[in-house]
Amino acid sequence: MAHGKKPSPKDLTVAYNRSIEDVIAPGLRVLFVGINPGLYSGWTGCHFARPGNRFWPVLYAAGFTPRLLRPSEQHLLLAYRCGITNFVNRATATAAELTAEELIAGGERLLQLIQRFRPQSVAVLGVTAYRTALRRPKAQIGLQPETLAGAPVWVLPNPSGLNAHYTFAALTALFQQFRLQLDELYPSQE
Repeated sequence: MAHGKKPSPKDLTVAYNRSIEDVIAPGLRVLFVGINPGLYSGWTGCHFARPGNRFWPVLYAAGFTPRLLRPSEQHLLLAYRCGITNFVNRATATAAELTAEELIAGGERLLQLIQRFRPQSVAVLGVTAYRTALRRPKAQIGLQPETLAGAPVWVLPNPSGLNAHYTFAALTALFQQFRLQLDELYPSQE
């Protein structure tokens, strides 16, 4: 990928089924869990890379980062004790292309990651994917009644620009509410 270059339709077609490395380390305050990379992310190798995806602006507006990070700076999240993974690490044009079996396998992989890296909390970005992947058909947005491998779980709306159900302000408010709840549970060591 050429920096600053916009992908061609061929570039995006070639990105189908590509995977993206997790941004993860021990000692995270929160592990954000996406559904799967889109083709733009598969092409760039960066999470939430498509212009119009609101993940990075919402993280900044909600106070998780001190400045707006670009997708290419995703590794800097670790300094803020945040990480990113996906249920399914296979780039597709839309999450609708994933099978329930892939999501369920992704839920099992997520449990293994949580057991290995022990984040203080988990934030799943997409209620429908959470319901399928973790077999919680009645799950709603917000703090979940159960933990995953001992970590409290919040389900937040997917920040994709395709998710028209939530405005930027509404997404920011939910992410900020989550951050404030984290602050209460895990006061800063600074």
